[in-house]
Amino acid sequence: MKAPRSMINRIEITPIIPDARAKLKLKQLKSLEISKKIINLWLTDVYTIDKAFSIGKLQKITQLLTNPVIQTASINKSFAPNHFTWAVEIGFLPGVTDNVGSTAKESIEDFFRTQSHTNSGKRLKFSQKEGVYFSQIIYIQGNLSIKEVEILTSSLFNPLIQRANVKSYRQFKKDKGMNAFIPKVKLRKKVEIDKVNLNVSDEELITIGKQGIANKNGGRRGPLSLSLGYMKTIQAYFKKKKRQPTDIELESIAQTWSEHCKHTIFADPVDEIENGLFKTYIKNATEKIRKSKKGKDFCVSVFKDNSGAIIFDENYLITDKVETHNSPSALDPFGGAITGIVGVNRDTIGFGLGAKPIINRYGFCFADPKDKNDLYKGVNFTQKMLSARRIMDGVIEGVNVGGNCSGIPTPQGFVFFDKRYRGKPLVFVGTLGLIPRKINKKDSHKKKASPGDLIVIIGGRVGLDGIHGATFSSEAMDSGSPMGAVQIGDPITQKKLSDAVIKEVRDKNLYTSITDNGAGGLSCSVAEMAKESGGCEVQLEKVPLKYSGLIPWQVWISESQERMTLAIPPKNWVRFKKIMDKHGVEATIIGTFTDSGKCIVSFNQQTIMDVDMDFLHNGLPIRPMRTKKYKIPKFTVNIPEPTDYGRIIFELLTRPNITSYSFISTQYDHEVQGGSVLKPLQGRGRVNADACVVKPVFNSIKGVVLSQGCYPNLSDYDTYQMAASCIDTAIRNAVAAGANIEYLALLDNFCWCSSDKPERLWQLKKATKACYDYATAFQTPFISGKDSMFNDFKGFDKNGKPIKISVPPTLLISSLGVIDDVSKAISIDVKFPGDLIYIIGETHDELTGSEYYAYLSDQEKKRVAGINIPRVNAFQNRKLYKTIYQCIKENLIASAVSVGRGGLAIAMVKKCIAGMLGAKINLESIPGTVSQNDNLLFSESQGRILITVATRNKKRFEKIMADVPKSLIGKVFEKPNLEINTNSNVRLVNINLAKAYQAYHSTYKDY
Repeated sequence: MKAPRSMINRIEITPIIPDARAKLKLKQLKSLEISKKIINLWLTDVYTIDKAFSIGKLQKITQLLTNPVIQTASINKSFAPNHFTWAVEIGFLPGVTDNVGSTAKESIEDFFRTQSHTNSGKRLKFSQKEGVYFSQIIYIQGNLSIKEVEILTSSLFNPLIQRANVKSYRQFKKDKGMNAFIPKVKLRKKVEIDKVNLNVSDEELITIGKQGIANKNGGRRGPLSLSLGYMKTIQAYFKKKKRQPTDIELESIAQTWSEHCKHTIFADPVDEIENGLFKTYIKNATEKIRKSKKGKDFCVSVFKDNSGAIIFDENYLITDKVETHNSPSALDPFGGAITGIVGVNRDTIGFGLGAKPIINRYGFCFADPKDKNDLYKGVNFTQKMLSARRIMDGVIEGVNVGGNCSGIPTPQGFVFFDKRYRGKPLVFVGTLGLIPRKINKKDSHKKKASPGDLIVIIGGRVGLDGIHGATFSSEAMDSGSPMGAVQIGDPITQKKLSDAVIKEVRDKNLYTSITDNGAGGLSCSVAEMAKESGGCEVQLEKVPLKYSGLIPWQVWISESQERMTLAIPPKNWVRFKKIMDKHGVEATIIGTFTDSGKCIVSFNQQTIMDVDMDFLHNGLPIRPMRTKKYKIPKFTVNIPEPTDYGRIIFELLTRPNITSYSFISTQYDHEVQGGSVLKPLQGRGRVNADACVVKPVFNSIKGVVLSQGCYPNLSDYDTYQMAASCIDTAIRNAVAAGANIEYLALLDNFCWCSSDKPERLWQLKKATKACYDYATAFQTPFISGKDSMFNDFKGFDKNGKPIKISVPPTLLISSLGVIDDVSKAISIDVKFPGDLIYIIGETHDELTGSEYYAYLSDQEKKRVAGINIPRVNAFQNRKLYKTIYQCIKENLIASAVSVGRGGLAIAMVKKCIAGMLGAKINLESIPGTVSQNDNLLFSESQGRILITVATRNKKRFEKIMADVPKSLIGKVFEKPNLEINTNSNVRLVNINLAKAYQAYHSTYKDY
C-alpha cells in the first residue's frame, strides 16, 4: 500500500550547533529598549511545499535541503526549542520574489530529474500553480508582553513585502506549531482594456497626471508623473486621432516620458542654455576632449548605450555604468538595493552585443544609523517609514546578495552619512563589463534590430512587482508612493541568463540587438529597440506571467526583474531557444520588429495600443526653465585654536564619515573571478582604501583602477566648487593608486532635490558647468551618467507635523582607468622604516564643509561653517598628477594616499595604521598659505597626495617633481607612534597607533 500524499507540506530545519545568524539577529535588536528582556533567540528555516508528495519523496527532499552535520529537520511537525516564550514566523507576501524558495524548487526538480534518468522514472516538474515558499521562525525567550512582542516584530519584518505571524508558547502548543500559509496571488480573471477620457478640465488632467488613471471603484492606479503641459500634449495627440487613449497607451507614454527615462530637467532649456545642461556641459565636454586627443582617444561608446565603454587593450573593451535606486530602497531597502545591483548588471549584459559583468561598485548615503527619529508618510502616524538602521542594514545586505550570488566581485565603494538622507537614502550601484572588441569580425559595441526580427524576452516572468517604478522614482516620496513599485531581484535566475547569453549565445551571432528590461519594463525596452528598426508589433498575451489575472497595461509596464529583450532573426530562433532551454532560461517570442513607424500592441487579437514612434519618443513638449540664485546661509565663525590635537584626531577617527566601514567591505566578495590586485582593505591595519585595482583578463598584466569623489557636505556653500572637488578627488584617488590621468574616464551621477525649484536648478546649473570646466581642464571625458532629480520626502514627523526632508544636492563622480602593469599599483600603507614622507600639493585655509568643522558643530551644538570652501586648481593638479604617474612608472613610490576627509592629519594616521609603522612629521615647510595649525592638520584642500619614498630614490623623485608643489615632511619609523611637530618644532601630536587602530575600527565593530 502506497503512503498517503499530502498536498501542503512543511519542512522545518534547525541548527544543532551555535547559530551565528541568531547571534546577529540579537545584535540587530540591541537598538530596542525591550532587547534587555530577551534571554535567548533561536531560528528555524521553513520550506512550505505546495505540491503533493509521498512520505518517501519528502524524506529525500528533506535530505536535499539539510546539512546533517550542523542541522536537524522535521516533516509536517513543528520542531521548537524547549524554552521559548514567543514564536514569530516571517515570510513573503503573495507575489513577492522568494529567491530561497525558488532555488529550493529548482533544486528539487533537478534532483528528481537526475533520479528519473537513473531509475528511468517519470520526470518531476512543478506546475505554475505549485511552488516552494521560504519562511523563518524566530523563537524568543524572554518576559515580553504582547505589545512588546509587536514592537519587536515590527523591527524584524517589512510589511510592504513580508507577512508576520506571532504566537505565544501556549497558542503554539495548542495549535501544534505555526499555521501553514501559501502566499499565492489571487487576481480577478476578467481582463479589461479601459479608455481614458482626456476631454476633462485642467484640474482633472493634473489629478490624472499626479495620481494616475481612475479605477471603477473610485481609487487611482498610481502616479504617472505627467505635468499639465505633458497631459495637454497627449490630449491634443489623441484628439487629432479622433479617439481617446487606452489605459495601456497612457501608461506607456508616462513611462517613456518619465524624468527617470527621459531626463527632461537635463534636456530642456535652462535660462540661456538652449540645448540643455546635458548636451551643453556633459556631452560637449566629452566631445571636446575626444577631439583634442585625436589618435589617443580611448573612448568607444559614450552616452548612447546601457553603459559607456573605453578601450582596455587590443582585444577588449571595458564598460562602466553607475545607477541609482533611491526611492525603492527607502520603502524596501533590501529589495531596492538588490534590484539596483542586478539591474546595473543587466545594463552591462545589454551593452552592445553583451558584456560580461566583472566588477561591482557601490556608494551609500545614509542617515546616521543611531538616528531614532520616526517618520510617517501618512497622517495620524500612519505608513511609518523604516528606521535609519533598518534602511542601512537592508541596503548593505541587498548589494551583498546581489553581487555575491551572481559571482561578481565588489571591491570598490564608499559610505557617507548626513541626517538629510533620513527621508530617502541614496543608493549608487555600478558594474564594469568586459567584451571583445570584435565579435564575428564585427564591432561588438554596435547593435541594430532590423524589420522582421523576432521580439524575444528571456529570463524571469512578469508579475505585479515594479508597477510604476519609473514614474514613482521621478517624484518626491509621499503617502501616495505605491507599494507595487517595490521589486526583489533574483541573482540566481539572472546568473543563468548571463551565462547563457555571454558564454554561449553571443558569439554564435544569433541575435542582432539586446537590452535589459529595467525602468518601464517591456514598454521601454521594446519601444527603445524599436527605434532601431522603425517600429514594432507585440502580442501581449504571449508574455509569460508569474500568475494569471494581470491586466495588459500591468504586463506592459511591470518592472519584474531578470529579463532581457532581444531581436532575433527568425532563422536563428530554434538554435537560440535550444541553448536557452539547456541553461534553464525561459525564452518567448512576443512579437516582431517592423519599420511601420508605429508601436502596436495587441491582446488576444485586439489592438490595444497604436502610437506613432515619433510621438512616443519625441512628442513630449519642451519646458524652458528659469533659475534663481541660491542664497548661501551665513554663519558666525569664531574658532580658537585647539589645545589637544591628539584628542581631536582620535574623535575624528570614530566619526561615521572617517571611520572604518570594513563591516561592509568584509561582507562583499572581492576575490571571486580571481582578479583582485589592490583590495578594499589595505595593509596590516586593514584601512579602507579610496581606490582599487583589478586584473580583468587573467593572462594580461593590465588592470583597471576604480575610484570616486562625492562631497554633499560642500553643496550648502557652492555647488560649483562641490562638483570641482568631486572630479578632482575621483581623479586624485585613482592617480594615487597608479592610474595614468591621460587614460582616465569619468561617470556622473546627479542626485538632486526639488529640481523644479529655481534655486535648486541654479545649483544644478552651477554644478554641471563645473563638470564641463574641470573635465576639459583635466582632459578626462565622461562616458556614462545618470540622474535622479526628486530625492525629497514629504510626510510627517514624530509629533505628527508636516515635514519635508530634502537630500543635500549630491554628485557622485566615478573614475575608471587602465593600468598598463598591475605590479606597479600603489597601496596606501607605509612600507619600511626609514622611508621618506612627502606631501604633494598645496594646503590652504579651506575648512568650510570639512569634517573637522562638522565635528566642532556637534561639540558646540551650533553650525560651524567658515568662509573658505576648497577650490580646485585643475591646471596645477593635472601637472602634479602627470608627474606622480611618471614616478610610479619608474618604481619610485612606495605608498600613496589621497588626502581627503579629515585632512592631512587623518590621511597620515590612516597611512600609519595601514602599515602599522610610526612616523615623525614636521609641518614647517608644507606648501600653501595657512593661518594656524588646525588648518594645517584638518584643511580639506584638494589636489594633495601623501607619498612615501625609499631614501635611495630621493634624488630622482625630487628631480621629477621639481616643478610641482611638494615638501619632505617626515620619515617612517618602526616605533608605533605618530608624532607631529609644528614650525617651531613644538610637538602637537603624539599618537599611539594601537589606540588609533582601536578608535578607527570601533564605531561599527558590532555591526
